[in-house]
Amino acid sequence: MPMIDLRPQAARRDLDARIEHLRTFELDLKFSAGIWFFSPSPSRFHEPYSDPLEIERRLEIAAGLKGAGLGALEAHYPNEIHEGNLGLWRDFCAQTGIKVLTVIPLLFWDRRFEFGSLSSPVASARKDAIERTKAALRLNRELETEFAVVWPGIDGYENPFGHDFASLRDRFVDGLAEAMDAEPGVRIAFEPKPYEPRGRILFGTTPEGVLLGRMVESRLRHAEHRAALSDGHALVCMNPEVGHVLMGFEDLAYALSWPLSEGRLAHTHWNSQPLGNYDQDLNVGVVSPEQAEAGLYALKMHGYRGWFGIDINPERMPVATALRLSMDALRSASDRINGLDHASIAHALEHPAESRGWVEGHLIRARSARPERFDPLPPLRG
Repeated sequence: MPMIDLRPQAARRDLDARIEHLRTFELDLKFSAGIWFFSPSPSRFHEPYSDPLEIERRLEIAAGLKGAGLGALEAHYPNEIHEGNLGLWRDFCAQTGIKVLTVIPLLFWDRRFEFGSLSSPVASARKDAIERTKAALRLNRELETEFAVVWPGIDGYENPFGHDFASLRDRFVDGLAEAMDAEPGVRIAFEPKPYEPRGRILFGTTPEGVLLGRMVESRLRHAEHRAALSDGHALVCMNPEVGHVLMGFEDLAYALSWPLSEGRLAHTHWNSQPLGNYDQDLNVGVVSPEQAEAGLYALKMHGYRGWFGIDINPERMPVATALRLSMDALRSASDRINGLDHASIAHALEHPAESRGWVEGHLIRARSARPERFDPLPPLRG
């Protein structure tokens, strides 16, 4: 599958061009979902509220969501998708038109990764992590996916005392580069998370994810990779998750602007999350819907054409209901931002001294079911 060109994300536009782009470009809300949350997950605090589901039953539920907008699934290797059940997945894709978007190496669950996966100081565990990553990349290539998500949930530490942090980072970077060079042609979509399950996870914030991309790319040696990099393509891109961004006290729109400005935003994961709290994976829009709107506007500004992955933990409602609500929440937010006065917003932000409160007032009116009851905003010059 040809590499999707993310380079246009990084385009810089002057004011007039930016306004015209915002007027004419609309996000294509293509939805994917992680097959993992179709079945209840283990919890430290309560037994599952529903029975676990085999992959076959999860795929049946996903098939029923095709008409609601679900177009792709994401799965971990080797627990959810593997060489032994590829036939099942291929049949599902052929029958439904729902594609496999990414095969994710499972690098955080196994007992062998207790002290880390790609960064582990235990040579045998690190070797296993590299081999698992290679195998996942092979499946991505075989299935012609768009990227392979990598999440280093178990790579980190609790007690910061005495660690050789540079070596921890180097082992992770070198391991990922080794796996990529062994199985060339698959783009990585790295997903940062600041903590949980480790007290502090390596490369846990969005800017650190951008830095990781540069570090790994500098160590890639395969001719196919060097050619793509010389043409300006990013190979180690990002998959920011709304909840993870907010766990780290980042602002979503600003965080997204980092990979977008380098043409590194391969995918996005959507849910909602109380600022700085543990990873709750609430339905999209339940908490801080203004963050979702600002994030979508940043994507619109940069011309993002990728998928919108739903990554939730619907403990107390059917997964199909939660997915429909989350997709509808994103559609609703996208409708609101498309209807904004882009020229006046841009003017207000370029001329803040003469536009005090204008953007806030415009958003209040855009979010209201009865905007006519408010006094009209003063027109802006320009």
